[in-house]
Amino acid sequence: MNIKELRKYWEAEEHNAQMKGWNFHHIDGRFYSDEDGLTWDLSEVIHRYNCPSNRILDIDTGGGEFLLSLNHPFSLTSATEGYPPNVALCKEELCKLSIDFHEMTDYTKMPFADGQFDIVINRHGNYNANEIFRILKPNGLFITQQVGEYNDRELVKRLLPNAKKRFTGHNLKKQSEIFRNAGFEILEQNEVYRPIKFYDTGALVWFAKVIEWEFVDFSVSKCLDNLISVEQEIIQKGFISGRIHRFYFVAKR
Repeated sequence: MNIKELRKYWEAEEHNAQMKGWNFHHIDGRFYSDEDGLTWDLSEVIHRYNCPSNRILDIDTGGGEFLLSLNHPFSLTSATEGYPPNVALCKEELCKLSIDFHEMTDYTKMPFADGQFDIVINRHGNYNANEIFRILKPNGLFITQQVGEYNDRELVKRLLPNAKKRFTGHNLKKQSEIFRNAGFEILEQNEVYRPIKFYDTGALVWFAKVIEWEFVDFSVSKCLDNLISVEQEIIQKGFISGRIHRFYFVAKR
């Protein structure tokens, strides 16, 4: 395709950049992310500590996909979400299962009683350590997997060379320290960097538009020259690569 045709294709991907729930099905086969290569499995970690009688909460549940995969009794399950398209999905899918769902964007004032939960789960969401301490029972657990501050930085810099790093301090050392200072004991933890590859520039366009908090102010028109450079690299190498940054820890109240 020539540049005019490529731009039309990229702009179509930009226009279609939206998700319902939290999945990347639209670009399946056009990118690869080695999150499966993590040295831990968050589901396995949760199951090691959980039991069917526990009262659990999932913060920033997305569309509830991960939460439902845990197969915990619905009557003992709560969830929060703040992203409007996902809120609508949760109201449709989770509430009909009698899961206690709350729309929430204020992490410093959560709509739950003191000592309400045995386990609080957070997969790639926001949190406030002091509030989590408040809503957990004594000896309750906070189990989280997080996207670190260096996530996708190589790709961000390719498209937006002057972009400043966001979420400074969002790494295992700093976040575990915050929880220790809030009164928690860290039971286990780890942090890794793994590859991410794109085999199609259009898939990267869609990804960058969806992950707007990393690729701030990205647009095809603004980044056209850099997208052309990416396209040339993909033609030569077959892909363009970066790194994902993930960490997890289990904290005991």
